[in-house]
Amino acid sequence: MTRTRLPFLALAAFLASAGVHSAQAADATGEWIRPSGASKIKILSCGKALCGSLSWLREPRNDTENPDPAKRTKPLLGTQIIQSMVPTGKDAQWKGKVYNAEDGKTYTGFISMPSDDKLKLEGCVMGGLICKGETWTRVK
Repeated sequence: MTRTRLPFLALAAFLASAGVHSAQAADATGEWIRPSGASKIKILSCGKALCGSLSWLREPRNDTENPDPAKRTKPLLGTQIIQSMVPTGKDAQWKGKVYNAEDGKTYTGFISMPSDDKLKLEGCVMGGLICKGETWTRVK
């Protein structure tokens, strides 16, 4: 191998490993707080997917809007609101289901991470045409 090719190969190897590292850098696991400070959610790996449960509520209450009448008297604390979130193939994005305790409905959901300490959680209807969400902050 000639000496002129060696620096290019070293640069190519570095760029390839940097690309792999950045694609894996997004880690949504951990604890997150809503902008209002009203609740926190703990996101964990659940097999090949992500799941997340309410880990803290400023004002604890029951799951009164749940479509299952038997669950309406149960506390919201510990309720899984992020379900089966799997990577979409786009950088730092997952798709699955999101339970909204405000209306008792489960929506198609997306998680994206604009940065290591910000997580955008969205619930969507009409096949993802209309989405509503908010950006959460990582608890340190």
